[in-house]
Amino acid sequence: MRAPHSRSMRGLAPILLVLLLPTGQPQAALPDEVEGRPLPTLAPMLERTTAAVVNVAIRVRVQRRNPLWDDPFFRRFFRIPDAPVRRVRSAGSGVIVDAQTGHIVTNHHVVEHAAEIRVTLSDGREYGAKLVGVDAQVDLAVLKIEAEDLTELPFANSAGLRVGDFVVAIGNPFGLEQTVTSGIISALGRSGLGMEGYEDFIQTDASINPGNSGGALVDLNGRLVGINAAIVAPSGGNVGIGFAIPSNLVAAITDELIEHGVVRRGRIGMTVELLNAQRAAKLGSDATRGVIVVRVDPGGAADEAGIRSGDILSSIDGHPVRRTADYDSHDATSMVGDTLAVEVIRDGRREQFEVSIEIGRSVAGERIHPRLEGATLTDLHQPDRLSSNAGVLVGGIEQGTEAFNAGFRSGDIVLAVNGYTTPDIRELARRLESIEHAVVRVYRNGFFDDVRF
Repeated sequence: MRAPHSRSMRGLAPILLVLLLPTGQPQAALPDEVEGRPLPTLAPMLERTTAAVVNVAIRVRVQRRNPLWDDPFFRRFFRIPDAPVRRVRSAGSGVIVDAQTGHIVTNHHVVEHAAEIRVTLSDGREYGAKLVGVDAQVDLAVLKIEAEDLTELPFANSAGLRVGDFVVAIGNPFGLEQTVTSGIISALGRSGLGMEGYEDFIQTDASINPGNSGGALVDLNGRLVGINAAIVAPSGGNVGIGFAIPSNLVAAITDELIEHGVVRRGRIGMTVELLNAQRAAKLGSDATRGVIVVRVDPGGAADEAGIRSGDILSSIDGHPVRRTADYDSHDATSMVGDTLAVEVIRDGRREQFEVSIEIGRSVAGERIHPRLEGATLTDLHQPDRLSSNAGVLVGGIEQGTEAFNAGFRSGDIVLAVNGYTTPDIRELARRLESIEHAVVRVYRNGFFDDVRF
């Protein structure tokens, strides 16, 4: 289980086991009924669901490091071989989401850098697992095993969750066998936890601990409402604050990874902020809450659809947008080929737009900066990127234009502006905004070069 601001635990507090010895007095069994009414129990639901939660164990190849091994002269002089390798075993949890195909969802940080992945079912069967794909941005991964007679968990609609709903966490904390704990949903839409990537968590007080990562958070009907992902752990263990990735986001990312092996994430192409009374007054709106568009990415999907800065977002695909987290949820799950129905309030009137999510959309360079006039810019598809921090392609350029005279050429991949990485057109536009002179690092024909303008 990953704790915010800490990706690993350096030690586990001792676990004290207290044995309750018999007193010699006969122990009365709990009655099945009280005054003719059965006692409440989660057992029937758990009997249907726990078989879908598995243990995920990985082996990672780790080199023992010594500073002298990093010195090439020292290694050559003393004929020191490559650093020895040891294998480290780590463990987390996973959830079977398709019993027919053997697909399992877990956290990306559970299987990160894994050289080997083993999955153990609740009945003791063990299988080697294939890594289908990962999405580090939302901390999810999909595995696949070849097995029969599996149990899967159905997805719940996490958009319908409410604070106070009862939930149950199922996983393998501290390397123990499957453990079940219960609690309630403490909060929704949690973000700002200081972890990498996208944050829109369900907060729960159901006890989850290291080893629960990738395990299930289910409702009282046994439906998957979230994948347990992180805890606040000042002492290294549970303090009643745990976080899970909502099931709607899990389902969207899982489908994308199974179908394509990668997340072909598009982008709506807006920057939004929470609407306040002052902003509403300036816009002449009587709205008291909501989300306002403060920037539209040039050439992006929202821009092409006709959405403008100053519009107040009302709904996306029929779902109300009341918080920035509501918008972020749609932005994180907008895949290439999707078409979103977006409703905004503009000048006191409601207007409807269709936003088509595409990848590789071309943008005229002059819309980004006057010195890029004549260049056609495109966001690279993720598998084509040099790294996670590169992704703007100069797809075409006209001779004699500003961009050509500055030194850009067709096929250049823009990596950074004044030392700041530019993974996409949106970030490139932001870095070039309101500056007259820039040093643009590009990748060209196998070499790196700088274009100054």
